[in-house]
Amino acid sequence: MDVVVGRVAKAHGISGELAVDVRTDSPETRFALGSVLIAKLRDGTSRNLTVAAARNHSGRLLVRFEEVLTRDVAETLRGTVLLGRTEDLPPTGDPDEFYDHELEGLSAELADGTRIGTVLEIVHGPGGELLVVKRENGDETLVPFVRQIVPAVDIAGKRVVIDPPEGLLDAD
Repeated sequence: MDVVVGRVAKAHGISGELAVDVRTDSPETRFALGSVLIAKLRDGTSRNLTVAAARNHSGRLLVRFEEVLTRDVAETLRGTVLLGRTEDLPPTGDPDEFYDHELEGLSAELADGTRIGTVLEIVHGPGGELLVVKRENGDETLVPFVRQIVPAVDIAGKRVVIDPPEGLLDAD
């Protein structure tokens, strides 16, 4: 399985360096020298890119890939989604920490087992993480990913238990 680790924002400089918006908690691992990422281009094609260098710059990562040697080539990669393989991820080492891909697709249920939907994605905001739950009625609900509201995550059982505060699951 592949997970999004970044998105190319723009070319930077004249030597093919790219400004990347990072979408991973472990950029030091994902963008380490020699790491191979899968680039999903805007036209739907994919190609492998090998990290030649990476450095922080103004809230983004500036990345040089072995296969991108000029600004002209870098410009063609604007908007490209960078993917990494989930099997390359180290274990979290904490039973209360999860990778996004482990939560996506899990059944969202109340404590009594009533199914309310499916976890579509995890949004990482300044106030914390939110589960985007696609409800059975087709609506989407944002659920704060905190222990008080999501008391149980059962990866093996493919479900998360939600104990919603009053109004969280009410229709808009």
